[in-house]
Amino acid sequence: MLIVADENIPLLDAFFAGFGEIRRYPGRSIDRACVQDADVLLVRSVTNVDQALLEGSQVRFVGTCTIGTDHLALDYFAQAGIQWSSAPGCNARGVVDYVLGSLLTLAELDGADLARRTYGVVGAGEVGGRLVEVLRGLGWTVRVCDPLRQAQEGGGYVSLEQVLAECDVISLHTPLTKGGEHSTWHLLDAERLAQLRPGAWLINASRGPVVDNAALRSLLQARDDVQAVLDVWEGEPQVDQALADLCVIATPHIAGYSLDGKQRGTAQIYQAFCAWRGEAETVRLADLLPRPWLAQLSLQAETDPAWALATLCRAVYDPRRDDADFRRSLDRDPQAQRAAFDVLRKQYPPRREIEGLMVRIEGDAPQLQQMVKALGGLLV
Repeated sequence: MLIVADENIPLLDAFFAGFGEIRRYPGRSIDRACVQDADVLLVRSVTNVDQALLEGSQVRFVGTCTIGTDHLALDYFAQAGIQWSSAPGCNARGVVDYVLGSLLTLAELDGADLARRTYGVVGAGEVGGRLVEVLRGLGWTVRVCDPLRQAQEGGGYVSLEQVLAECDVISLHTPLTKGGEHSTWHLLDAERLAQLRPGAWLINASRGPVVDNAALRSLLQARDDVQAVLDVWEGEPQVDQALADLCVIATPHIAGYSLDGKQRGTAQIYQAFCAWRGEAETVRLADLLPRPWLAQLSLQAETDPAWALATLCRAVYDPRRDDADFRRSLDRDPQAQRAAFDVLRKQYPPRREIEGLMVRIEGDAPQLQQMVKALGGLLV
């Protein structure tokens, strides 16, 4: 069996070496010649897998070690009898950590109290749903917009217009779809961006085209009260440098790039692959994940909750480091900038998740205990 895979997929040998030969390629360079003799294709979000790529090949299983599927031609897979799998939720916690770190930075710059803001989460799937749980667990006010889930479940959701009208913070976690009633392509276009509240914060860690990047650039140039955090970009790996310069935090599509999330994605595809072949799983992710560098934190009962929140989050992950690395890569010609975008992703340093962090609280402190639980920490 020949397995063709994106070179950025971790633990490939650990999970798949026993099934046959593995050939690695940069994700953006995987073409017809690469997959011609392949039986299995494993990718991440940068590889478009469609009829043009696969027609005439032997590929019968496609796995994407990511939560999104907008780069997969699922209708063609069904017609061609190709089994496929994604890894829903694999990097959800990493994205939540990214949003939390971004909120802390925005709050410091604006002198804002995070507990007094109203949050709008657009898209309540694996990522957005977990973010809502964390924010509400912290006791913060949250509005949730998800038309598909609203149609299925009824109440509890609000319209995008209500989010724009009522929310000080808008975080986007919707899949990218183009065309149809629920299209998310340019979901936030010039007209909707103009409806952002005074002093609003906009965070996009979903897909670049969910926001009209040119319209957002124009808005930020005209309104210095609006703050933006972008991890995803229209046309990436090419990035609108003028837009990046206007963002408080700008990063190269790494919001979900925690070590846990990436390895979890490979594990989920391995599980789906074993199920497709009707074979028992013999490899466990728990046996492969390294121990986190930070074993435990201790807090006194009288610790200020706002300080504790910032300390716990940033002890594990602070997106300002990624922002600094990314900005250094932008000051170069377009071809070099595109290459640097992928290098930053390929050489991304190990990063763990806040969930599972062990925290000891010395004394009785219900508010601190609730905060740790909301973040996903383990009280010891």
